[in-house]
Amino acid sequence: MAFDIPSFHRQAVETPSHESVEDMRSLLVDTLEDAGEYPDVDDLGNVVASRGDPDGTHILLNTHIDTVPPHLPYERRAEPPGLDETVDGTGGDGDGDIVCGRGACDAKGPLAALLDAFLTVTPDDGQVTLAISTDEETTQTGGAHLAETIDADGYIVGEPTGLDVCTAARGQFEGTVTIHGESAHAADPGSGHNAIRAAAPILQAIESYDDSEARSASGTASGDEGEPRARGPGEHETLGYPILTPSMVEGGEATNQVPAECTITFDRRSVPPETSESFCADLQAHLEQWLPDSMSLTVDLIRPDTPFPEAFATDTDAELVRTLQEASGGVVRQFGAATEASYFASNGPTVVFGPGNLSDERGAVAHSKREYVRLSEVRTAARAVRETVERLV
Repeated sequence: MAFDIPSFHRQAVETPSHESVEDMRSLLVDTLEDAGEYPDVDDLGNVVASRGDPDGTHILLNTHIDTVPPHLPYERRAEPPGLDETVDGTGGDGDGDIVCGRGACDAKGPLAALLDAFLTVTPDDGQVTLAISTDEETTQTGGAHLAETIDADGYIVGEPTGLDVCTAARGQFEGTVTIHGESAHAADPGSGHNAIRAAAPILQAIESYDDSEARSASGTASGDEGEPRARGPGEHETLGYPILTPSMVEGGEATNQVPAECTITFDRRSVPPETSESFCADLQAHLEQWLPDSMSLTVDLIRPDTPFPEAFATDTDAELVRTLQEASGGVVRQFGAATEASYFASNGPTVVFGPGNLSDERGAVAHSKREYVRLSEVRTAARAVRETVERLV
């Protein structure tokens, strides 16, 4: 049975995969089997299928089948939803180019494109593998496992890039800074060490971690005599500066008690050469300079036992990059979000590519209440990936 992009994409968007991927995985496996391919489902639930000669050049196509909540029903219309619209199934079911619904662009549009390319390419002297993960939006154990178990010469990771070829992305990890003081009665605050009060200079120190010109609470610049110096990796030639954002502050147990502990949660968007492994020790050493000797702090990652997408940058002159750019007509740039591409990038040239956009001129698209993709872009992405794989394998 010939693979039909609009039909598969509709079935995929209509299949909820924000809580469980079971039904979506079954759809993908059944589609491959109907096309004469017999995929494996590995121990982590990833779907893997290969075609061609394993002794030649090997290109891996990857994306994911899970989505963020809530599920949004399928719609097909002539124009994208407005900024204040919510896709609710009433927007139309015609033959317009716009498909709306959860996962339309992230990442069931890229999935349809990669699946079409995989099924229609005929490798002459190499192999193409379709490797689809199941938990990209959460723990990303699937993508990390694929990178550990499948070697390839190049990787195309399907995400909404507007048909641009993205060769780099910041890493992303989350953690906490916990300040340890000593509790006391609020009527006698001097007998304790107030962890919440200490959070003020620590928050300022977080601001100065990457910026040598940041001002401390005393009004002097980081790096001036007596002030802690910035310790971040500095500006990356492709990705720019890293980003460190404090996102939550929690502390205290009673209104009449000096708080003994205060926790600041942060989000880190890293650039090379920084890694999640090195970051915590570096940040802790920086922050400790801003803390009274009577207090201490610790910096820890959230979910330390699960993988984090690290920052990566592929050489823009790599054959995979040049070939896909020529086939797609898109520009070469960085990707604006963290992605499983980071796990593959240490193995070989890796690009992020696909139909749809993270946002448009009106506002957010992916993960939003107005998620959509243009079917014409899905078809173009499929053609570009197919031509790229045909040239390389």
